[in-house]
Amino acid sequence: MIELDNRTKISFDITIIEKIADLLTDKDIELLIVDNEEIRKLNNLYRGIDKPTDVLSFPLQNAPMTPLGSIVISIEKAHEAAKKFGHTLDEEIALLFTHGLLHLLGYDHEADSGQMRKKEQEIIEHFNLPKSLIVRTEE
Repeated sequence: MIELDNRTKISFDITIIEKIADLLTDKDIELLIVDNEEIRKLNNLYRGIDKPTDVLSFPLQNAPMTPLGSIVISIEKAHEAAKKFGHTLDEEIALLFTHGLLHLLGYDHEADSGQMRKKEQEIIEHFNLPKSLIVRTEE
């Protein structure tokens, strides 16, 4: 189950996000939708990078009855990317959510040998989504 905390005035459909979560885990996930300022503060506090980013993941301890973790998405960054790459805001949020969820599940594209990219691609093809974040940053 996704616990949505939309801290913006922009609405979107979470149907695909729920299906992606159900496919990958039976754990609850907190999803926060925030503006650039809020994600900038979190990025600075937890990663030492004082600028907004598109998505952050915060895994929790893997204990019974606890959520898998939290995913924070910048609605402004999502809107910019959707416009830039020519797809919908819902699709961009699904891509960002997928990326964040894979991090919660232990994948790490910066350290693995392509496993996260492969899993992301499987999900993208399954749900007919646009190019992944990893692929876009490699182009």
